[in-house]
Amino acid sequence: MTAVQIPELPKLPRRLPVRRIRQILCLLPLLLVTVVAVEHRSVLAEGFGHLRNAAWPWLLVAASATCLTWVAAALTRQGAVVESLPKRRLVATQFAAGAANHLLPTGLGASAVNLRFMTVCGLPLARSSAALALYLLAESIGRLGLLAALLIAFPDALRLGTLLPEGAVGPLLLAVAAALVVAAGVLAWVRRLRTAVLSFLRTALGEARSVHTRPARALALWGGSLAFPALQAAGLVAVGQALGLPVPPAHMALAYLAATVAVALVPTPGGIGSVEAALIVALVAAGGPVAVATAVVLAYRIITVWLPLLPGALTLGALVRLKVI
Repeated sequence: MTAVQIPELPKLPRRLPVRRIRQILCLLPLLLVTVVAVEHRSVLAEGFGHLRNAAWPWLLVAASATCLTWVAAALTRQGAVVESLPKRRLVATQFAAGAANHLLPTGLGASAVNLRFMTVCGLPLARSSAALALYLLAESIGRLGLLAALLIAFPDALRLGTLLPEGAVGPLLLAVAAALVVAAGVLAWVRRLRTAVLSFLRTALGEARSVHTRPARALALWGGSLAFPALQAAGLVAVGQALGLPVPPAHMALAYLAATVAVALVPTPGGIGSVEAALIVALVAAGGPVAVATAVVLAYRIITVWLPLLPGALTLGALVRLKVI
């Protein structure tokens, strides 16, 4: 018999092991932090320079308010689901989500981290998405509610027209109306998409009803959604006091809420750049000198964004490695 040689099949590329993928994901946040810090190194240097001349007791108050925002976010997240989530891991996830939020377009980083956390905790993807939507809705209502309350209490504290470029309101409303019309048309014509959206809405409404049948969950949801923006505003007020900004505290809080609402639709990582500009404009509109308002905003962003960014990224990597997310 004649031996027939079978040609060797080409070797298929080996799949990247899951462990190696997790190692890459652990290092990715640190790489992104380095890139963002190098890109904004001048802002960092100027911000730290202003902190050297500030009253440290007030800076400690601002740092404490910042830390409490993660607790408030965890409280709201727990209030958005019926099941009990592990408390320590939930707070750690909010700390890590804050770092992810500053490295990706606004809201996407934190949403992705929390969605993954809830699914790892055993919640189905549909219910996790519904809980995420409920959290975002409650946080938006809480922020707008606080802003409305302060506007009613202090109607002359802020010239809101200065927060938007002249003539921008009309085109903005037209763009929103056009987007709504397009969305409605797409839903009307694409049956599969309409079915998916209606299914999601039914799940979300069912989740909201279940949460509000439990007073503890409803209190956590709405209490946390009010506490979160209030603590953020309190941090800005504390930095303003530390640097001697001649604006009443309530007016500073109003300026913060108005500025953050104004830039909510700007898709920049963590609002970096857009938030600073809007806050400076809002504080000047509230009666603060431009130089002092700029110093306050830069120092505030150092405390709330840049100082927690590296430990938050390390926490994010650790949570990925420990398979918490």
